[in-house]
Formats: sequence, C-alpha cells, structure tokens
Amino acid sequence: MNAEDQLIADTLRSVRTIAVVGASSKPHRASYGVMRFLQAQGYRCFPVNPTLAGQTLLGETVYPDLKSIGHPVDMVDVFRNSTDAGPVVDEAIASGARVVWMQLGVLNAEAAERGCAAGLTVIMDRCPAIEIPRLGLARLL
Repeated sequence: MNAEDQLIADTLRSVRTIAVVGASSKPHRASYGVMRFLQAQGYRCFPVNPTLAGQTLLGETVYPDLKSIGHPVDMVDVFRNSTDAGPVVDEAIASGARVVWMQLGVLNAEAAERGCAAGLTVIMDRCPAIEIPRLGLARLL
C-alpha cells in the first residue's frame, strides 16, 4: 500500500463520528448516498445543512453548522464547492475535528494548508464510499 492509501486507510479506521456538511435530503444526491453508506459501515453521521436544520435525515437530526452538533466529531466530510470548503475547514478547526475530508471535485489548497497547519489530517478530491471498498475496509454488517 502506498503512503497516500495508508493515510486514507488509517484515517478511516480511526474515526467514529462524521459530520456530513452539505447533506441532502434528496436520495439521488451523492451526499445522501454517502451518508447512508457510512452509517451502514458503523460510523455515526451528523448531517449539517442550514436549510434542513431541525429536520431528520437518515435517522439523525440535521444541524445548521458544526458548532451546533454538541457532540465530538472526528471527521468533517465536505459536500460543498471548492470555494465554500474554506469556511468549513475553519469551522472544523474551531470545532476540534481531527480530519477534514473534501469530496470528489472539492479542491481548496489554501484551506487544506490551514487545516494541516492546525494539525488536522486533510484529504481532498476523494470519497470515503469509494475508498472503503477499494482499500478492503468495508464492514460486513
């Protein structure tokens, strides 16, 4: 396993709670499917979407932002555009998250540098729902 794959595998093994920023209530959207997949893998997911705040999504209360969750979050999974990822990374740093994961197509080098400088693991342009089976990490429930 190369170093990047090892980092991804170690990250996915170490986290238990994930905030899904940009979570959608629409089943055809990637954020919905990825959150459902992560839940099936045993992760506790907290959907974050200010438009849906207070509603229930896949059995979890939707929060308007990370600070409103009120539970420790290990990883912040970003389903926002590359520009909007910057403020999400800043909020992840402030919330005490250990990992920021920017989804496929989400690239923000400046935000990644801020996250890394704050001691976070930052993964960009990847999807955990792809990486888990690719790396043989899928849990059979």
